[in-house]
Amino acid sequence: MAPRTNDGEPERERPASLPAATAPVTETASGEAPGAAPGEAAETADASDTEGSRAAGPAGETGETPESADTDADADRVAAVRRVAAAGRRWRSVQLGACAAMLAVGLTAGAIALGAVRDGGATPVAAAAALSPGLLAGADLSTGIASLQAHLRDQPRDFGGWATLGLAYVEQARTQGDPSRYPQAEQALERSVALRPDNDQALAGRAALAAARHEFGAALAHADRALKQNPYNERALCSRIDALVELGRYEEASAAARTADERRPGVPVFTRYAYVHELRGDVTTARRVLDQALAASTTPGDIAYVATQLGQLAWNQGGYDTALTHYARALAADENYLPALEGRARAQAASGRRAEAIQGLENVVARFPLPGPLVELGELYEARGGEGDAAKAEAQYRLVDAWTALARANGVNADLDTALAAADHGDKAAALHAARAEWDRRRTVHTADALAWALHVNGKDDEALPYARQATATGYGNAALLYHRGVIERATGHPDDARTHLTAALKLNPGFSVLGAREARAALKTLEAAK
Repeated sequence: MAPRTNDGEPERERPASLPAATAPVTETASGEAPGAAPGEAAETADASDTEGSRAAGPAGETGETPESADTDADADRVAAVRRVAAAGRRWRSVQLGACAAMLAVGLTAGAIALGAVRDGGATPVAAAAALSPGLLAGADLSTGIASLQAHLRDQPRDFGGWATLGLAYVEQARTQGDPSRYPQAEQALERSVALRPDNDQALAGRAALAAARHEFGAALAHADRALKQNPYNERALCSRIDALVELGRYEEASAAARTADERRPGVPVFTRYAYVHELRGDVTTARRVLDQALAASTTPGDIAYVATQLGQLAWNQGGYDTALTHYARALAADENYLPALEGRARAQAASGRRAEAIQGLENVVARFPLPGPLVELGELYEARGGEGDAAKAEAQYRLVDAWTALARANGVNADLDTALAAADHGDKAAALHAARAEWDRRRTVHTADALAWALHVNGKDDEALPYARQATATGYGNAALLYHRGVIERATGHPDDARTHLTAALKLNPGFSVLGAREARAALKTLEAAK
């Protein structure tokens, strides 16, 4: 196991680069970046809030009671995957044991040597033991943070430790839906930079923090500074790809992905390749790349992350059983992984198992009240239409407003979240204001879609149509975007185009939204009657 000499972290085992058939595209593509794998300690956007998505569920069905066999099937999926994983861990542990022993010796020696430097005076230090991403990749992130805090009380001039703590706070904000961690992350990263201004760990951490706050211009600038110091910094390489995609600089993002694969091939780069291909409608390649990423995954965090990405890809194509199998794989690795829990609930709803979906989302939002699952749960309440459900739905939408206010108070640009939620369930004028502001900052398929839909709900369909067309121009297979375009085309007097895109949305993913799919079917029925 060769030690890293680039950014102070142990080097991951380097899988082979992606084959030429799966290299990033050079054509213009647009969309929201999928975010870093859990081992990177940061993502560009809440993993649970895939921008442009809505709660799943087939139209015309209300409050179905799932068979007990369905619940048992999901449990059996998870249990079966755990049995296979346990067998794999047994043989892997033999292979990894020697490496772990050597790493432990190396980390101890590094800590001792650097500790001696610390005892000598005011020189900034970087204790290797404090920098291992393994400290933060386990199930209990809070324990890892507590260990880092204790270490920094003992070695307050460990600039690497402060950088790692900052990244850990970013990850905690994401996984726990708590934007108040972002100012703490900023303080820790500033401390690291103050101790060593040119250290790439802190600069990469600043890039991750800026991306998490949706400040993608700043994220790009910090990533470029980090890469100037260390061209092999994985977090900086990945944050650079994300920032370019989110800024609408798609050809540059593709080139950045190729560079990242040459320098640091692995799970974080593979997932970005997959997303670029999905955005241009190349689902086959996206799936193949994610399969390769899953095969390269060894930690529970990476397995849960990649399996969930495969589940989302399957769900986008209407493959609900396949999606449930992938989510089972993710939950076998980490039973509390929020995006997998949310994704499973969406797939259950789309399969007609709404009672399970509601229960699952209620558990999710009780712990992590993020905009995505809040809107999904509210729409499921609306579709169920039982006594008190309207009030329950409204309560979820109000919580979105509360989260948005908290996010903004902690430096997060939440305009896209506001536009997506408010257009359907809130202040329509505010939705349009937020969508315009976000479009001025960055131009992707999702910001185009948000602006088109906000214009539509405000009665500005003629202005909305070009944005709706731009949102679907890359070939990205997203039923919600196709549905929005079809509705706007109908409103602007293009019945044939409307019929085409509404039909395509329902064919692609008939359960893309419990409310949207129902409205799409009603619109198609009206269009057919008018022929």
